[in-house]
Amino acid sequence: MAGSMARAALRRGGIGRRLARPPALGGRAAAAGWSGPAAGGAVQYCAELVRKRDYEGFLCSLLLPVESRTSAFALRAFNVELAQIKDSITQKATGLMRMQFWRDAVEDIYSDNPPHQPVAAELWRAVKRHNLTKMWFMKIIDEREKNLDDRPYRNIQELETYAENTQSALLYLTLETLGVRDIHADHAASHIGKAQGIVTCLRATPYHCTRQKVFLPMDICMLARSFSKKVPVKAYPAFFCTVALDDYLYNMRKVDFNIFHPSLQKKSTLLPLYLYIRSWKKTY
Repeated sequence: MAGSMARAALRRGGIGRRLARPPALGGRAAAAGWSGPAAGGAVQYCAELVRKRDYEGFLCSLLLPVESRTSAFALRAFNVELAQIKDSITQKATGLMRMQFWRDAVEDIYSDNPPHQPVAAELWRAVKRHNLTKMWFMKIIDEREKNLDDRPYRNIQELETYAENTQSALLYLTLETLGVRDIHADHAASHIGKAQGIVTCLRATPYHCTRQKVFLPMDICMLARSFSKKVPVKAYPAFFCTVALDDYLYNMRKVDFNIFHPSLQKKSTLLPLYLYIRSWKKTY
């Protein structure tokens, strides 16, 4: 079902049309670790990157309105590019160089001079199309850069700050692609982003082979939903990520909150259906 949803949505959004391949890489693009798309253009590159590295985000993006979908893929591809820097380096200096590439890239995007890199090219189009706020991009980069040290969070407040400046910031940008600038939607995005960051931390625990206890503050999840009566319906598609959070928490309860249980590392085969139902009901 996910495959058919993806193909249909990509066709409707025009992602199936080939775009011109970006020119040969310069030094800054090479420093970012990009070697060029295998086939197709920048839009396809972003969509495929998100499908491979952020499958839940990919499914959620497919449910966005056509005019927002390609921009959402660019935003999530940008987030993926930054997130995978930490796991792909052996020296912090290399990570700092790549972060600086993206910091410079955002500056150039807002100067109408994006680097020849597919994610950057699509971000430039998204910025031009939706007048996206530069500050949120910089917050994501700055917070990801701080996280290169790989030190544990000293308390839940530190984890919330990290999630606010990464996951919530990504949601604020997604809301802007939907044309939503609303205080209630922003409040919901803040709490949903924090909840998503905490759940992501839990899900990553087996991968990092840590045995530290991390407590999920359920009040954050509940508070996010309390805004739903005030949040504009137009903003709901930005928050479909809550479906994946609910699914993971439900499955975690089924295994008595054992975050190392093998079943929690598998993709949810029913997630596309749950997303479709929530989309049909127009709720999050």
